[in-house]
Amino acid sequence: MRGIRAFVGSAALWALLAARVAAAIEPVTVAVAIGAMSYLSYLSYSGAFCRFSECCHEERTLNASALKLDLEAKLFGQHLATEVILKAVTGFKNNKNPKKALTLSLHGWAGTGKNFVSQIVAENLHPKGLKSNFVHLFDQLQKWIRGNVSECGTSVFIFDEMDKLHPGIIDAIKPFLDYYEQVDGISYRKAVFIFLSNAGGDLITQTALDFWRAGRKREEIQLKDLESVLSVGVFNNKHSGLWHSGLIDKKLIDYFIPFLPLEYKHVKMCVRAEMRARGDAVNEDIVTRVADEMTFFPKEEKIYSDKGCKTVQSRLGFY
Repeated sequence: MRGIRAFVGSAALWALLAARVAAAIEPVTVAVAIGAMSYLSYLSYSGAFCRFSECCHEERTLNASALKLDLEAKLFGQHLATEVILKAVTGFKNNKNPKKALTLSLHGWAGTGKNFVSQIVAENLHPKGLKSNFVHLFDQLQKWIRGNVSECGTSVFIFDEMDKLHPGIIDAIKPFLDYYEQVDGISYRKAVFIFLSNAGGDLITQTALDFWRAGRKREEIQLKDLESVLSVGVFNNKHSGLWHSGLIDKKLIDYFIPFLPLEYKHVKMCVRAEMRARGDAVNEDIVTRVADEMTFFPKEEKIYSDKGCKTVQSRLGFY
């Protein structure tokens, strides 16, 4: 309701001033103005306004079961991401007085689910998801963040293609992620920041490949096997968008979340999901044909899809 009450209060004040000016002219105008003022106040405090326009409900609780179901049903081959994101977001939302904004850095090759996960998180925090007025894609850093958080303290900010961002730019938002109670009179402690990057994909793939060659299941890979290597690798990568960033140096990123490269079986799962999303019956022959069209690496083993599930939708259109 923040922003709405300010608007209503301002509108009510103007209505009252207009009423006083009009009093000398026509008594009926006074009644109309006061009626308008009363109605606006009613909308503000009864919540009726929110039936017609999206409001920021900072007190809204997270349905952790729904988030868990979404992640498990829609995200394939990413046991680590599912586990860490569920833990991070649930813990953050259950904390009524967080000391800083939640900051997640998602890493992995294209098509492994980073964008999809940010959409799932957004939808579980704000029902309209990416269409919400309180979920924002990268634009003009400081001014953009400050303006949006002042409207909704639980705003979600998604920074896509971090690896294409010039080194040093992202540090402009450091004050908003730090342990300050307020910055210029605004608290950012309940906001969520999500960084998406292809940087570190090679490190993640190498770890997954090492497990595969050792005869171990990918599900055995734990966050501790990758997180420190990933944070150091991204910090020292000039093309990561986080090269020598104070966000890493000052430990302001809460989780570095690896997205594993997808295998043949995961690509088939993506094809089936896309068929269902289109309202089509799952045809296993088509599922196999689409999966077989994808290219896989390394050259010898051909284990991982080089585009993840990114081209599944377009390829399925041919059948």
